[in-house]
Amino acid sequence: MTGDPKDWRLPTRLVRAGLTRSQHHETSEAIFFNSGYVFDNAAQAEAAFKGENDVYIYSRYGNPTVSMFEERLAALEGAEMCRGTATGMAAVFAALACLLKQGDRVVASRALFGSCHYIVDKVLPRWGVTTRFVDGTDLDEWREALATPANAVFLESPSNPMLDLVDVAAVSELAHGAGARVVIDNVFSTPLYQRPLELGADIVVYSATKHIDGQGRALGGAVLSTKAWMSEHFIPFYRNTGPSMSPFNAWVMLKGLETLELRVERQSANALALARYLEAHKGIEFVRYPGLPSFPQHALALRQMSGFGNLVTFVIKGGKKAAFAFADALEMVDISNNIGDTKSLICHPATTTHSRIGAEERAKLGIYDGVLRISVGLEHPDDLAADIGGALDRAEAG
Repeated sequence: MTGDPKDWRLPTRLVRAGLTRSQHHETSEAIFFNSGYVFDNAAQAEAAFKGENDVYIYSRYGNPTVSMFEERLAALEGAEMCRGTATGMAAVFAALACLLKQGDRVVASRALFGSCHYIVDKVLPRWGVTTRFVDGTDLDEWREALATPANAVFLESPSNPMLDLVDVAAVSELAHGAGARVVIDNVFSTPLYQRPLELGADIVVYSATKHIDGQGRALGGAVLSTKAWMSEHFIPFYRNTGPSMSPFNAWVMLKGLETLELRVERQSANALALARYLEAHKGIEFVRYPGLPSFPQHALALRQMSGFGNLVTFVIKGGKKAAFAFADALEMVDISNNIGDTKSLICHPATTTHSRIGAEERAKLGIYDGVLRISVGLEHPDDLAADIGGALDRAEAG
């Protein structure tokens, strides 16, 4: 084994990449819980601010613990550079904001998380940025929208909450032909199961709050791309607007990365078992999970993903009333809008994560009143099935 993380296998990168020990030679990564740094002399400080030496200046710009997280995630993703952010939404906003200016044009998949949709639909137009939404599953719509020059393409795949897939390679080719950079939110598939940069995307964003932490402890996000793009576009914006990650949260994320593969692999196996169980249940209209042969884009999932993740979306018969009765009848699965946790969590997207985008837009996305999204955790799949089956029975009886 060499000392270059590029030569290491994935489990080794998750534990060893980015590890920098202090003079005390600690086993676990140290938390450098400080805001500032001192210089040996005034000339060194001057050189630091000119960018002539590689030292830490201020923790809004960089911090040793945060750097370890960034280097480890970059090694996992196969990216040249990563910057940690305070939240996933800070990552999304900063990646788009540093790329766009008045008069620019964005083409985005319509199927976006509610806050992402708000940025593209409400915030960017206030700055004079033209936005165009398309059905992310329809290449003809992408082709038509990108026949006109654009500056950015934004998408998530799988989408929240209906798990729609975008053909990342095909859309990236169309986007580059239109002069646009592709920004993808890869949180649902995680860096383990989808490699957007290898598929042609330019910038990858994550909410590290989700699977990377995976235990409901801390907020965080990340932006990954080439050194050239990060240095020219992202880092000046990042340094001057301050969406930086705290050292403590970076340490939590480092610890989360160490077990990411083990957790997500188990969660995904549980999700497939639960999806099969739900598909066979009489109280369920239909189930959406990329790993099921019945999933409309199963062939695309097999082509661009190496695993299918821990999110399962399904439609319960009886609409909102039945969905609420079912959720309230669950005894083990918690009602929460978070995902990627070790505990299984369920939410009703139409009244929570996507409540602010309006009924008409939700209808276009297939987010009906009977839709429920479950983030499958590490519980035993038989216990999950028993809890869900019992809740379906109690909700139907009640």
